[in-house]
Amino acid sequence: MSKIARTLDRVLRGNADANIRFGDLCALLHHLGFAERIRGDHHIFTRDGVAEILNLQPRGGKAKAYQVKQVRGVLTSYGLAGVHEAEKASPGEHSSEGKDSIKTEESDDR
Repeated sequence: MSKIARTLDRVLRGNADANIRFGDLCALLHHLGFAERIRGDHHIFTRDGVAEILNLQPRGGKAKAYQVKQVRGVLTSYGLAGVHEAEKASPGEHSSEGKDSIKTEESDDR
């Protein structure tokens, strides 16, 4: 399991928000396509398609717990964490999102 995957797992679990390293959280956001700009000790992350702006500051080398919670909220509400979950599934477990699944859903509603 890569460092990015471990950090994503820890953020999503939410049981150790105060113990996430600041650098690891920044690396995770970079990996997920967020752009970073720095003003003093404020690291501001933005991404196209995400309305929220994540403003993070380190505290003793670790991320602040409430900011980790904000990151988790953005990742789950925009489905950005689903990329990691799809990697963990075995090849036979991937759901098809093609025309067949749409037709199945439509036929079930009738």
